[in-house]
Amino acid sequence: QVQLVESGGGLVQAGGSLRLSCAAAASGHTFSPGAMAWFRQAPGKEREFVVTINWSGDSSYHADSVKGRFTISRDNAKNTVYLQMNSLKPEDAAVYYCAASTYYKDFVIREYGYNYWGQGTQVTVSS
Repeated sequence: QVQLVESGGGLVQAGGSLRLSCAAAASGHTFSPGAMAWFRQAPGKEREFVVTINWSGDSSYHADSVKGRFTISRDNAKNTVYLQMNSLKPEDAAVYYCAASTYYKDFVIREYGYNYWGQGTQVTVSS
């Protein structure tokens, strides 16, 4: 069984920063995810893609809305992916979900590419 556990969410003022973490843990076997990603869902909206990173961590792809502000990284030794969020805006407020894929090594921006999901962590941005 694989679990993705997000942490680092919270309340921040507009213009501030937060760093999210997502640790993958597997019981009884080794878990080596390929692509990993962050998605988010704001109230009343569908879940949307934010950013993805390939298995080696040397390539990523960002949604236009977060380019230049958000940075994804990963530490494969710790099975952890991070999301550094800078210059936060009120429209960034959402529940952020971590996702991991054992289907794809290169990054993928569609939800169907990911077979493991975290429970989500709330990010609130005050104006």
